[in-house]
Amino acid sequence: MGPVVIVLIILVVLVFIALIKTIQVIPQASAAIVERFGRYTRTLNAGLNIVVPFIDTIRNRIDLREQVVPFPPQPVITQDNLVVNIDTVIYYQVTDARAATYEVASYIQAIEQLTVTTLRNIIGGMDLERTLTSREEINAALRGVLDEATGKWGIRVNRVELKAIEPPTSIQDSMEKQMRADRDKRAAILTAEGIRQSAILTAEGEKQSAILKAEGEAKAAALRAEGEAQAVRTVFEAIHAGDPDQKLLSYQYLQMLPKIAEGDANKLWIVPSEIGDALKGLSGAMGNFGAMGGGSGGGGASGGTGTERREKPSITD
Repeated sequence: MGPVVIVLIILVVLVFIALIKTIQVIPQASAAIVERFGRYTRTLNAGLNIVVPFIDTIRNRIDLREQVVPFPPQPVITQDNLVVNIDTVIYYQVTDARAATYEVASYIQAIEQLTVTTLRNIIGGMDLERTLTSREEINAALRGVLDEATGKWGIRVNRVELKAIEPPTSIQDSMEKQMRADRDKRAAILTAEGIRQSAILTAEGEKQSAILKAEGEAKAAALRAEGEAQAVRTVFEAIHAGDPDQKLLSYQYLQMLPKIAEGDANKLWIVPSEIGDALKGLSGAMGNFGAMGGGSGGGGASGGTGTERREKPSITD
């Protein structure tokens, strides 16, 4: 192989290397800083870019997408002198590749330290209870301070989130006891309220039941009274329609005497005066019937009546 061939090969290699150095492909959502002899020249955007080989160099390639950076827990003292550990997460985005390269040496470290300092200033003006319940307020204050400070670095802080706020162990135990006591109190209140409501509903039900029962009994009594009154009217009308005399009434009373005399305790009867009058009429009729029966048997009948007299329950008018 002659010297000419070797020179040609070297030239081809140099040309290939020059082409590689000349053509720069930048991915989407990225940027590259170009320096010429150590001085900033321009910023390469996404796509195909041409640079001067061996003169222009790529200083830094920066991702322009939103970045998420979690920071380790930081001890912070509250206004009431309690130490709490706070975890933070920063969402930021590079808006100016040149400022992010030349205005700050390490913008990640700068953001972390600025976050810790700002967080201590904010929490130092709050007590523990307010710290635990004011996350949105703390996030807004952190974002405002960080966004203002990082603007000149070409950084935009989109969000700041507090992942966790951990108070001391003794405070956690006290908070758990307080929460348990509050839960027990609420449970007791709910139980008492349930018992009271149950008693009220039971009383209302019993009251309504008693009212309905009384109304039913009143209606039943009214219906029974109406039925009895109707029966009395019917019997009364039937008796008046038949036009009974005293003899018939006496005969009906005599038929009822065996039923009235039933039982060992029936020693005294109370008979209306009208029935007595009817019995007098009936005895008169029986006497007339005896006179018409013949004189021969009259003496025997009177004698028999006197000898066979039995004790009967007295009839009181």
